[in-house]
Amino acid sequence: MADAKIFRDLKADHDTHRALLEKLGATEAKGEERATLFEELRKELQAHAAAEEESLYATMLGCPELRDEARHSVSEHKEIDDFLGELVEIDTASSEWMTKFKEMRHRYLHHIDEEEEDMFPSAAEILSEDAERKLAEIFENRKPKELEIAEKELPGDARE
Repeated sequence: MADAKIFRDLKADHDTHRALLEKLGATEAKGEERATLFEELRKELQAHAAAEEESLYATMLGCPELRDEARHSVSEHKEIDDFLGELVEIDTASSEWMTKFKEMRHRYLHHIDEEEEDMFPSAAEILSEDAERKLAEIFENRKPKELEIAEKELPGDARE
């Protein structure tokens, strides 16, 4: 995988997401743990996606050689956001919620594996070190702001 800071930052987030997904998958239907972990994951995924789109994806969309990969990933972000919107509407204690969660988890893990194995190396071949450094700065500045937004803004069609 590419070793620039932007890719390390994104991979670190992915590792956090993998851990949260694993914990959530192991929760019992009763109790507050599932709802609490899901809310943490929801905010984290929304903030990560927005900051990633505003940094790496925005730059990739401007590069003809990377545009298709960026478009594909943006569409996958929308798909995950829609899943999150559906999950917000379902009782976390229900079997329906866990079924939808497992479907979302599968799609998201596929997405981040694809990014790490294909997209990041492709981008690293084309982007300059200076561009990668600037993208890391944009991502690192944007992510905390996006976390604040995610505190108030629901995903998917649940948005007002």
